[in-house]
Amino acid sequence: MRQNLEYALVWLFVRILGILPRRLSRTVGIGLGIAAYILVGRLRRVGMRNLEIAFPEMHKSQRVRIIRQLFVGFGRHLAEFCMFPGYTAENAREIAIYDGFENYAAARDAGRGVLLLTAHVGAWEIGSFAHSIFGHPIKIVVRRLDNAKVDGLVERYRTLHGNQTFAKEDFARGLLAAMKAGETVGILMDTNMTPPQGVFVDFFGKQACTASGMARVALRSGAAVVPAFTIWDKKLKKYRVRFDPALQLASTGDDDADAITNTALFNRVIQEYVTRYPEQWLWVHRRWKTRPAGEAPIY
Repeated sequence: MRQNLEYALVWLFVRILGILPRRLSRTVGIGLGIAAYILVGRLRRVGMRNLEIAFPEMHKSQRVRIIRQLFVGFGRHLAEFCMFPGYTAENAREIAIYDGFENYAAARDAGRGVLLLTAHVGAWEIGSFAHSIFGHPIKIVVRRLDNAKVDGLVERYRTLHGNQTFAKEDFARGLLAAMKAGETVGILMDTNMTPPQGVFVDFFGKQACTASGMARVALRSGAAVVPAFTIWDKKLKKYRVRFDPALQLASTGDDDADAITNTALFNRVIQEYVTRYPEQWLWVHRRWKTRPAGEAPIY
């Protein structure tokens, strides 16, 4: 009963935002984001704590501004997600454009598969959606939602134009199969993990438990690892789906050491983007929750 009610409310919310004119839908989405910023104090506190870790010299007022802008951006992102069924290959360029597509194309054409290194920066859902609607569907590693009906709704929107998803539980097997077939898989690499799936590597000067699976699969398969981030461009008032050149990975023959070295490289790439666009990263996630043995909790 509860799951049915949750689904009905989510469905109604998505439908309303989806049928409103784009400008009004964005305005409503941003309003909801601001409301969440005001009402959900726990997330604000996590965000402020994370900013203290990443930018210890930053003034508190600037941290407050960044967290508020994060919620604004998330509200805009949510509105765009609800409007996915209304987009086509032609009008999708009104919300997103490519930046550095040649970097992705070069990696794809090498024929050994592509791992898109990405994070909760900007609008990750829009990046994969735009890539598919422009004719380049990918596979996406996702965490299934607790409510199966809501999960199904989100799944339908994500896969409208050929994208496919597979759950984190099928991570290694799914990645290896996709790389063998020369496919592209997008992976959000900025969430807290626990050993043994995660290894401790530096992120903003503090050890962060980070998934090492991408690094291991890349070395085993020979797949290219391409940084891919979808950034809100204030001047264009649309998103840029940015691809950087494929990363040069360490490959010494020591699989465990190389996995740690390359995972640390992935974190540095994400850190560079977060530093460049601090108001667009999901600071409200407890990124440093898992601590090395004997170290005190951060949150």
